[in-house]
Amino acid sequence: MKKNSRITPEGTKDFLFEECLTRRSIEKTLGDVFAARGFHEVVTPGFEFYDVFDPDFSGIPQEVMYKMTDRRGRLIVMRPDSTLPIARLTATRLQNLPKPVRLYYTQPIYRNNPGLAGRSDESVQTGIELLGAAGLRADLDALSTAVEALGKCVPGYRLELGHAGFFRALARQIPVPDDLREEIRSAIESKNYARLNKILDGLPQTGQVRAMRELPRLFGGEEVFDRAESLCGGDGAGGPLGYLRRIYRALSDMEPGGRLSIDLGLVQRNDYYTGIVFSAYVEECGDAVLLGGRYDNLLSHFGQPMPAIGFAVDVDAIAKTLLDRGNVCPVPPMDVLVHGEPDYEIKAAEYASYLVGKGLRCETSVFETRDEAVAYAQKSGIKRVDLVGEAVKTVNLI
Repeated sequence: MKKNSRITPEGTKDFLFEECLTRRSIEKTLGDVFAARGFHEVVTPGFEFYDVFDPDFSGIPQEVMYKMTDRRGRLIVMRPDSTLPIARLTATRLQNLPKPVRLYYTQPIYRNNPGLAGRSDESVQTGIELLGAAGLRADLDALSTAVEALGKCVPGYRLELGHAGFFRALARQIPVPDDLREEIRSAIESKNYARLNKILDGLPQTGQVRAMRELPRLFGGEEVFDRAESLCGGDGAGGPLGYLRRIYRALSDMEPGGRLSIDLGLVQRNDYYTGIVFSAYVEECGDAVLLGGRYDNLLSHFGQPMPAIGFAVDVDAIAKTLLDRGNVCPVPPMDVLVHGEPDYEIKAAEYASYLVGKGLRCETSVFETRDEAVAYAQKSGIKRVDLVGEAVKTVNLI
């Protein structure tokens, strides 16, 4: 027996009955929400050219990508993200559509997560991309869609808002090399106060450095804006902060239940974010179940510059959350088992099709005898067996 023939690769798993039904239910719920709001479904290839995800603009480290070559020796990657392929698709095949272009997707992504226990290398995402629209109305459109989708899938979530421009405005005023600036960003994102303080202690203690030191602590309700305004001074961070306050107040009217908060430490690695960024969490899951933001510069890399905003929902994480809560989509037993007597197998198959047409869940017996069929039905929770011969006889199993 081959050594690995009975196991799955690290970072993957098999999904069984209730798990599959729960995932499909989430996918359908999200798809229905997106379609009702005018988004159209697309599917992109499972593998793309490496150039689509060039780390120089995608923010996706090359070491997390699963790579291969095609027959011409060109570098191919298994899709690690859905936004970039949809940007490619929009810039090429959909460039002449009237704007905005509203797209949604449900498809797996593949990322190598070495050493990160509990994270999947293969996960299904469902999300939207609103392309060719900028401004407050477009941002609220995407955010309200996220709120509706989460509310219908996983009650009890919390949504955090930030703005990529706030960190960038502060970072521009700190004269450090790009690699050190990235270390600062990473420390803020992970709320690693010790690492952040160690880096900033070695810099001149300007107002921007003091503000950067406080950035991971700037989370909470509307009071965060007052605290942040006292730090940002005249360095350009006030504009993103004021815009974010408008977004927060507008969404608060829609979400009065206290599930909305501000986190100015939201500084995701995806370098293409240019405006608002947002993420959603549930208590049972350590990682975000939704990530999104505005990425106005991304499509210029594909030759069709246009503003855009989108988000992705981690279907697998939400499914696990619901299963852990006991919100399981049970596998319903068959309504009827149809057993054909000898020489009546075709008639039994036709009769089963007739019952299915009537709306019943119907399984056809593959057993040689009626006793075997009845025994199977009892073990499987099927309460009715129809025996098909010259006539149809029904056996009710209580």
